[in-house]
Amino acid sequence: MKKNLIIILAVSAGLQFFSSCKKDFLDEDVYSAYAPETLTDSLGFEASIVGLHNHLSTFFSYSDPQGWPSVWHAGTDIAFVPPTQKQGIEVPYYDYNQLISTDGAASFTWGWAYRMINNANIIIVNADNPNLGGMTLTNKNSISAEAKFFRAYAYNILATCFGGVPISTAPLTAPKTDFVRAPLDSVNSLIIRDLTFATANLTDVTALGSTNKTHPNGKPASRANKYMAMQLLAEVYLRANKPDLAEQQCAAIISSGKFALVNARYGIKASQPGDYYSDMFWFGNERRYQGNREAIWVMEQENPTSVTGGITNNPQQRRNWGAAYYQITGMTICDSLGGRGIARMRLTDWVVYGLYENNDVRNSHYNLRRKFYYNTPGNPNYGLQVPYTGADTVFKIAPHTTKWYQYDPNDVFGFAMIKDFILMRLGETYLLQAEAQFRQNKFTEAAASLNVIRARANATPVTAGQVTLDYILDERARELLAEENRRMTLMRTGTLVTRTSTRNVQTINPVLGLTAKNLLMPIPQSEINLNKDAILEQNPGY
Repeated sequence: MKKNLIIILAVSAGLQFFSSCKKDFLDEDVYSAYAPETLTDSLGFEASIVGLHNHLSTFFSYSDPQGWPSVWHAGTDIAFVPPTQKQGIEVPYYDYNQLISTDGAASFTWGWAYRMINNANIIIVNADNPNLGGMTLTNKNSISAEAKFFRAYAYNILATCFGGVPISTAPLTAPKTDFVRAPLDSVNSLIIRDLTFATANLTDVTALGSTNKTHPNGKPASRANKYMAMQLLAEVYLRANKPDLAEQQCAAIISSGKFALVNARYGIKASQPGDYYSDMFWFGNERRYQGNREAIWVMEQENPTSVTGGITNNPQQRRNWGAAYYQITGMTICDSLGGRGIARMRLTDWVVYGLYENNDVRNSHYNLRRKFYYNTPGNPNYGLQVPYTGADTVFKIAPHTTKWYQYDPNDVFGFAMIKDFILMRLGETYLLQAEAQFRQNKFTEAAASLNVIRARANATPVTAGQVTLDYILDERARELLAEENRRMTLMRTGTLVTRTSTRNVQTINPVLGLTAKNLLMPIPQSEINLNKDAILEQNPGY
């Protein structure tokens, strides 16, 4: 009887509920959708733009495979992987025989880029809506320009890594399974249009020497500025074989008066041993308002213990580039050695022994560490140099760049890295200008551009007769070691095979199977399989 009463009460309650709701009960509240709702005000646009910056960081902070940074440097002319320190995702990028269409790095790169593109498309389409009110045309153009910069940035990565790729300029509102690859010229044209618009509509930067943390329009200094678009446009023009237009962009940045090469000590380490070049790469010195006068684009990070969401994932650059000195008895993890590295990459002998002149400031022990000293108090060898002999030199006391040094005493194990990423600076502008001039047979002008960089570094001037593409790429390695994406630079210039085969010649984990097909990465097989209503063509050889 008690059981029946419960059932009757339940049914009665249900009937009463349906009676009160009637047809309203069938109405749905949608809490998620394939594409976001329409953006209608400045706050929504600002939040969405910040989302693009956040997504950008995930390309550099990807750490689920710890060897991610090695993908872009190992197996090129500058680095190899010590056999005991390999992680996995980077292996097909020095043993190219294993680089196939199911490759994890190619898949992540492709997926990351198209997520950026779709997110940017949402902003661009909404900003261009003629019915959008409450915002000035200048404001809408600025929002659209920042989104177009990021769309162009993603498409440039795709074009460099894969060649011609599908073009999408509208937000996806439903699954799409009929993508086709556009010709590379069409992809380049879209990138150039986006960056031309961005250059005209993005904000300026603060004056040299300013301690202001905001752009002239009040937005944070970490937001996109027009010089970022100009520098990326120069690179795209070079890849599209339009060197005269690339030179114009570089010249405009250099002559703007907004940037200057760092050539004097500054910042938080200025009173300590070091040099002006190494000052640029200390956390606390990297941003424009912190004194880095040549910074064009700095991706800022914050310590997540003090700023929630200060980083995305756990960047692995320090662990990949730094030596595993902590494995030497008598060596203690410390700030002067940059914290705990594990040497997933080791500089090639060409870089360590053949690339720099002795007096080149970029070759100083503050910038390229070759010697280690026992530093554990009480150890009988305390203060003595660690012998540079035997297998330990491969990764435990391997020569390495100090650009990714960073030490957090609250994280001695050092899985994460709290450090800003200098993505563009004036030093590279001169190098891009030199390349553009060389490609126009303007050898005297190219030498002059290179010599601005070499003079800052206290290196011997180069003559016009010495300027070749190889020399320019050598100088990029000297200046931008561990900063630029070396693989993309060599893919863009078509020199990956020739330079790697002549400079990465050590017998430890040698480069294997590298051929011309590797100037492009494989189109992810998963994308080809899902694209059931059209043929998404694979790159030759994969």
